[in-house]
Amino acid sequence: MQATQGAPRAIVGPYLAAALGDERWSDCTVELISGGKSNLTYRIAGPAGRVVLRRPPLGNVLPTAHDMSREHTIIAALAGSAVPVPVALHLCTDPAVLGAPFHVMSYVDGPVVRAAFPPGYADRPAQRRAIADELVDVLARLHAVDVDAAGLSGFGHPDGFLARQLRRWTGQWEASRAAASPTLDALAAALAESLPDSPAPTVVHGDYRLDNTVLHPEIPGRILAVLDWEMSTLGDPLADLGLLLVYWQGPVDAGNPLAVQTGAALSALPGFPNRAQICARYAERTGRDLSALPWYVAFGCFKLAVVVAGVVARHRAGAMVGDGFEGIGNALEPLVLRGHAELAGDL
Repeated sequence: MQATQGAPRAIVGPYLAAALGDERWSDCTVELISGGKSNLTYRIAGPAGRVVLRRPPLGNVLPTAHDMSREHTIIAALAGSAVPVPVALHLCTDPAVLGAPFHVMSYVDGPVVRAAFPPGYADRPAQRRAIADELVDVLARLHAVDVDAAGLSGFGHPDGFLARQLRRWTGQWEASRAAASPTLDALAAALAESLPDSPAPTVVHGDYRLDNTVLHPEIPGRILAVLDWEMSTLGDPLADLGLLLVYWQGPVDAGNPLAVQTGAALSALPGFPNRAQICARYAERTGRDLSALPWYVAFGCFKLAVVVAGVVARHRAGAMVGDGFEGIGNALEPLVLRGHAELAGDL
């Protein structure tokens, strides 16, 4: 596949020249930014500068799972807030242009860290701790956003949020399953039988984790932008914390087989806090009761397992652009097993 599949340069350049009011965009390059397993993200560069274009994946996509209008709305609303975001530049809702709605935002220059830090970056444990602390603090600041003042009072329907989310993701699983998974079905049932009472609703990111942030290129411990807002809404803030913990593998957690299989090895480096320390900092910053947190981590495991199933289905259909999808299905069963273990109190 060509790197520009989904955003042909011959279409993108002239369109941006008109939409952004600068003819220099006509002479641009379009590059797929690697690492995306869901929406497609392109770096557009040329004499006018650099921007980022985001669009849904190719082929059939699950309903409401890749909402570009939602992402554009939230980053525009958070501009100037205590939550760092790119600048929202343009939203196109006409699928005739690229085959799907898309939006354009500013390019934020800094490392987006997935498997390893850039050479010479955050080499000291204290710098890694600063990165983790800022990650938690930004999440706490997001959950403290005044919804009405930000113009987001109609952004979601927080009443019944957890039950609705569980129905939604169960429906996503039904729509994308390529093979039977009795353990995943059982996890969905167990979650439905043990729904906790939600705290007061907040803005929820929906996929908050380290590699959905842009770090400052010179100051470890400062986040320049939070990315990937297409699943954001108003709802239960602990859903964000629970999912963050699914991805997190602190040094003390490294001996847990399920943590090793489902966590990010990067956060196991010396200096990074473990999950308990992440929770303690979040509780200190927000004052929220975290006694029901195992349910939220289990739900995060379920949600991520469904995302994996969807990626596997699209990859098999030849609808994924980029590399790195081989073997991703191997993460599904460990996620489900960890979800059951979290609910049972075995972790």
